[in-house]
Amino acid sequence: MSRARLVATHVPRDPEGVVLVLHGGASRADKAMVSPAQLSVLRMVPVAARVARAGRRRLAVYRLLNSHRGWDSTTTPVMDVAWALEQVAASHGPLPAALVGHSLGGRAALLAARSPEVRSAVALNPWVYPSDGADLSGRQVLVVHGTEDRIASPERAAAVARRLSSTARVGYVAVPGGRHAMLRHGATFERYAAEFVTATLLGTEPRSPAVAAVLSGTFLVEG
Repeated sequence: MSRARLVATHVPRDPEGVVLVLHGGASRADKAMVSPAQLSVLRMVPVAARVARAGRRRLAVYRLLNSHRGWDSTTTPVMDVAWALEQVAASHGPLPAALVGHSLGGRAALLAARSPEVRSAVALNPWVYPSDGADLSGRQVLVVHGTEDRIASPERAAAVARRLSSTARVGYVAVPGGRHAMLRHGATFERYAAEFVTATLLGTEPRSPAVAAVLSGTFLVEG
């Protein structure tokens, strides 16, 4: 049986917070293992690195490799996130955490954000179901979605974000021309994630007007 794994991007001696970076992956019925060389996994390497740089030696940043690809009824990425949060708590003690995920990892970030140690979540081009929802009272959430995403519906993500906003401070930022893989405008996705995480965990001031607007309570922003 395959198991989830944590890969450290940056771990300072005395971190003030923890960030878990979550990859995507297509649904599969055969419980295929996750490889570090998969594009969905590699796609999150620069995101994790950007968050670590923005954290300036104050944040422990880990990439989570799920127990298997996809999402099914018996083992989900949300379960893997719960396991990862237990692992980092055992290593670092009770620290505030943030989740940053792409595609199905974005869905996992939104649904797993109800864990008590999670303070904020960022979903990049999240692949969600219309019925997705969670009580995220006290959390801050950022959804960033490319307008040209043909794999994960921007409209569906916006609807789920609006539903989540009934219990949490949630903002939705549209990236004009952005596509699912984040190859186009990749630096924009990375910057928004890093600024939001450091603002919510460390209290830093974001440079991006879009992130600042979300933190001030604006729901819909065009990046």
